[in-house]
Amino acid sequence: QRVSFHTFVSVLRAPNSVTTMSLNTNGRQTVIATAAMQPSLLQQVGMAGTAAVITVTFIHPIDVIKTRIQISSEYGALGMGGTAKKIVGAEGMSALWKGVNAAWLRESSYTSLRLGLYEPCKVAFGCTTPESTTFLKKFAAGSAAGALGSLAGNPFDVLKTKMMATEGAVPSISGTAKDLFKNQGVQGFYRGIDSNIARAMVLNGTKMACYDQAKGVVVDVTGLSKSSLLVQFLSAASAGFFMTCTVSPFDMIRTRLMNQPADAKIYSNAADCLMKIVKNEGPLTLWRGFIPIWSRFAPTTTIQLVIFEQLRGLMGMKSL
Repeated sequence: QRVSFHTFVSVLRAPNSVTTMSLNTNGRQTVIATAAMQPSLLQQVGMAGTAAVITVTFIHPIDVIKTRIQISSEYGALGMGGTAKKIVGAEGMSALWKGVNAAWLRESSYTSLRLGLYEPCKVAFGCTTPESTTFLKKFAAGSAAGALGSLAGNPFDVLKTKMMATEGAVPSISGTAKDLFKNQGVQGFYRGIDSNIARAMVLNGTKMACYDQAKGVVVDVTGLSKSSLLVQFLSAASAGFFMTCTVSPFDMIRTRLMNQPADAKIYSNAADCLMKIVKNEGPLTLWRGFIPIWSRFAPTTTIQLVIFEQLRGLMGMKSL
């Protein structure tokens, strides 16, 4: 009769999975179990930032067009096509990427946090089982992650907005930052912070909650798994539409506040900006640029979330 003993060892098989093996006296190994490791916060934030920077590189021209339409009724009358034609004709094709370097910095700080912190925030809000994971908790988790990301990314958001709104030669990020600091000091980099946090909370709350909720519906209807590319695509596209509906007014207010002249303060805060826009231009002005915003949100949300999910899969992590 053979007598054997077992020594258990853990062998790393994938970036985020550990396999436990049994070693017996005849040298053979038997796999006992494989378990997923909990991804680190740095990993989640890093993957979110990577997805965001890749996405914004391709989507930035739509953001430039949207910003011009929001700050000028002249561009607003031209629409997306007319605005794009005027920008390229007067300033050259490169003008559509004005502020893209500031956008990279913004995405590396703001979006990396609002995407990467969503899952930890869900756990913090008690979303530990399917029964305890309600839509309101998902919205709250997304809003909390969005607020934290907005605090980190606001300075780059201000620089990006100013650079995109500048007509003529392509401005440098360092020159824009120096002028802003000279005229407004440190507080200039946090201009519009109140509306930006409110926007980020509504945006990320809507985005992540609707995406999370839509995945459940798509999975039920199609029978596919959450890791399916088609499920991720359809869910992200749905989230992009609902984001546009809820975020457009906040986006308009944020753009107006951030783009105020350095030597004049037209709006004192977000509430003042809201009241003046509604009084002087009508409430529908808050949704001016809806089509450009949707044109930006739809592909941005879809590409961003799909890349993020695929990176999670490569790291051995489960789907959101």
